[in-house]
Amino acid sequence: MTDVLNQTLGSIFAANSAFYAERGFERRVGFGTSPALIIIDMANGWTQPGSPFSCSGMETVIPANQALLAAFRARGLPIVFTTTAYDVTAGSASDMGLWARKVPLEAMKTGSWEAEIDAALAPRDGEFVILKKRASAFHGTPLSSLLKAIGVDTVVLTGVTASACVRHSTEDAMAEGFRPIVVREAVGDRITGCHRLEPVRHRRKIRRCGAAGPRAGLSGGERKFGGHQMIRSRKPLSD
Repeated sequence: MTDVLNQTLGSIFAANSAFYAERGFERRVGFGTSPALIIIDMANGWTQPGSPFSCSGMETVIPANQALLAAFRARGLPIVFTTTAYDVTAGSASDMGLWARKVPLEAMKTGSWEAEIDAALAPRDGEFVILKKRASAFHGTPLSSLLKAIGVDTVVLTGVTASACVRHSTEDAMAEGFRPIVVREAVGDRITGCHRLEPVRHRRKIRRCGAAGPRAGLSGGERKFGGHQMIRSRKPLSD
């Protein structure tokens, strides 16, 4: 069934991509000069089995995030984690809002093991952890003001899920004036592989930060950033 689903989604996404290309909707915002890494909801409730929010593909998504963390840490670039959890999960006066009518948010309790960032990606001193209540990392959180205060103009987005929290965060990043770059290999979802089906003809790679010194630039051709494929850009990425 998974093969049939992937094949069907692949055909749909290819047709969709062609339609948008024809309309001129495939422009790229590119990179700025001051990036931050935003790792969305890579907490146990999404990365480990047994939760209604558990995602597939963590055997590749977690190592991809580890590689990006190493690259950003080596350069002292800003790193922000988010998790989603709720203080009141019963009764009418809940901080879960209407979203709880659709999905089982009561499984994500504030302070619970499920809401903790996966130990394989544990935040270090000087790295931020933001608790959010809605899909977007920006909605109702201090993320935008934090990033602007430290001069960030580009957000490198990873985590889960591709179809919800990552997508909403990407849209809001653009609305807040940040250049959003989604790292394909470092994003997961509950449906195996669905986020990997977009045609890659318009993607490039950015150089490997971990071995290139304190600055990472982008020019023509394919380059790597932490060894992972990213959306095409033409401007330099540096610290």
